[in-house]
Amino acid sequence: MFETMRGMLIPAGQRLLPLIFALIAAAPMAARADDGMVDVRTLPRLEGAIEEAARTESYRLNYTVPTVVPITTAATRKLLAANGWQEYVHPSSQSSRPTSFKKGRHGLYVSFTQAPGRPDQSVVHYTADRLYAVVPFPEDATDIVYDTRRPYLNCITAATIEASAEFYRRGLLEAGWSALSLADIAARWPNAKPDEAIANGARAYYSRDVRDGGPKQQPIVLDLQRRGDGKTGVEIRIAAFAQPSSLDVARDAIGLPMPDTTSGLGSTGSSDSVRRRVSGNVAAGLPVVLGFFRRELAARSWQEEANGAVITDRDVTLNFSSADQTAQLTLAHKYDLTFVNLVTQVKEAALAARARAKKEAGDKFLGDALATAQQLMVADEARRIAQAASLSDAPLRARADATKPVPVPDGAENVKFDGADGKLEFSSTSSVAALAAFYRGSLKSQGWQEQPSVINRPNMVVMRFSRAGKALSFTAMQMGPKVNVSVDGSGLVMAAAKPDTAAGQAPSASATRVAAGDLEAEADSELPVPKQRTMRMMGTGKVPGSDAPFRRDLDASVPADLGAVLAFYRSELGKRGWKEAVDGAVIKPDQVKLAFASSDGPAVLKLGRSKGETSINLVQRYPAVAAKANVIPKPGQARLVFGNMGGSEVSLSINKQTIRIAAGAGGPQSPERPMLDLPAGKYPYSVKVAGHPAKSDTIEVAADDAWGVMIAPSGEVLSLQIY
Repeated sequence: MFETMRGMLIPAGQRLLPLIFALIAAAPMAARADDGMVDVRTLPRLEGAIEEAARTESYRLNYTVPTVVPITTAATRKLLAANGWQEYVHPSSQSSRPTSFKKGRHGLYVSFTQAPGRPDQSVVHYTADRLYAVVPFPEDATDIVYDTRRPYLNCITAATIEASAEFYRRGLLEAGWSALSLADIAARWPNAKPDEAIANGARAYYSRDVRDGGPKQQPIVLDLQRRGDGKTGVEIRIAAFAQPSSLDVARDAIGLPMPDTTSGLGSTGSSDSVRRRVSGNVAAGLPVVLGFFRRELAARSWQEEANGAVITDRDVTLNFSSADQTAQLTLAHKYDLTFVNLVTQVKEAALAARARAKKEAGDKFLGDALATAQQLMVADEARRIAQAASLSDAPLRARADATKPVPVPDGAENVKFDGADGKLEFSSTSSVAALAAFYRGSLKSQGWQEQPSVINRPNMVVMRFSRAGKALSFTAMQMGPKVNVSVDGSGLVMAAAKPDTAAGQAPSASATRVAAGDLEAEADSELPVPKQRTMRMMGTGKVPGSDAPFRRDLDASVPADLGAVLAFYRSELGKRGWKEAVDGAVIKPDQVKLAFASSDGPAVLKLGRSKGETSINLVQRYPAVAAKANVIPKPGQARLVFGNMGGSEVSLSINKQTIRIAAGAGGPQSPERPMLDLPAGKYPYSVKVAGHPAKSDTIEVAADDAWGVMIAPSGEVLSLQIY
């Protein structure tokens, strides 16, 4: 008994099972066979070749030879040609030295590189290439141009028209193509107008059904034409009646139309660039491509200009204009492709308008920012004056305490003393003036001599003292309804001393150290900070009326080892896609400084040790926003942006320059403001305001920073970093 399967007679019953096993056993060998891909391991190699052992694939092979690349390239071409491989270029290729080869149904790509560390050696790379549109090459073919997918072929042979026609008839039939008669064409393409006649040559049509998974094959036309040198020119291309008669928009790139049916189009610039370009090639006839760009540019309000227009059968040059731009379109037809080059340029008048708009936007931005700063300063000054009224100016007496090298006044709160590091801190409800008078009097009686200081204001005073080679530095600053006092210097250092806390107070949160693995990120924080922090201050610079920041900074303190905090930030910033920079990195047991790059802008992380905790300073900048405000300094310098809150002109002298700042400069009614770029460094300056004594101070700036310098009507200066 027999059963039929796909036209084969299969024995039924007990004989069927052994045959099935035999077919299964043979299946892997059949699966491994791929007639469309050459096994590169069988290809010839140059003498002295050393194969890369790590690569054993049948489709890829690398080997090294003891000759330089130019010699290796020439020798490999000669070797492959002797083995029957024919070299060709792609229709869109601009290279005069192709490295693509064909032999029968197989394709091969060959490239050459210098051997690593050996300029006297080179590496040959063989890569198999699948040919989806196989057409035969004459054995003596020269100047071969070939596309493996459409297909397209252009070459020259010494054979006659008749011999070439017979060669291609047999070769195309063997490759799976079928002859296509005029009657067949009329039946399948009713609107086609094929022509079998060609001057000094012959023409024939062919079609092919694709069933190997490759691209769909359109019908082709074979043209054979006798050349003036007695040779025959060969061209195989997609038949005209099968090519697109119109093109649709595939997408808009940089604000310009891109057609479908493209072999390769690319663009440079962006939609708002001064100069934009679309270039490449389209697999369509020149009239079709020209019609596409005329239609789509007109739809985008471009006007075609008659001036400079050139239109021929194979080349086109057209000029276009819009309200603010000009454009030039050039088309060139070569082989079966139309090469496209479309370039647009913003007009000079439009460029000037853009520059004015950018400057006006920047002036408004900075004017609003400085106005906001002025309002904050005025509000802060009013708040400080109100709070200062509650502070006591009564003379102070020293509390009974012999454990510290300097006296501590009565009423001192939250006293912290570290004799090992020479530091003393406390707060008080007495005024800055009362505290300054207390220490000046008490230290003078102990033989300390005060050194001059330029900071002596109602809300802040800095005093320096010296005695017998030792020094003390006092800073008293009003912070809300209290004054914070900090003292440090060698005059406070006590051997075998240990930090203490205020009498009767519990240890601070920092006394309990957080383990390295316990740090967790605080939720909803713009910049990452551990939940276990004992202090956090977040600052953000924004465009008034907008949520777009131009600088964001975080200061915090965490009772954890520096290494644990560093690991926390590397992990958290990495999760946000920030990339750590290697150059300039500082990593020490008590200090870290790392730079990061993010999609929004650069950032710097600084870690240090203070009072048994790890201090954190993380700053991120947003250059795109800052550039609109014109606050970014010249590379390597710092920028000072001046504002005058008073009603009269102010003169400020710095770095041997005198800058006159008009009344109200930098405010909403006067957006123009003086700016000054300086090298990084520390600069003393003085301010003169009519009717007030001159004020002097110093400002320290770093490269690529920007500072706003606001001058109050009294001549007081508030400097704040704005970028």
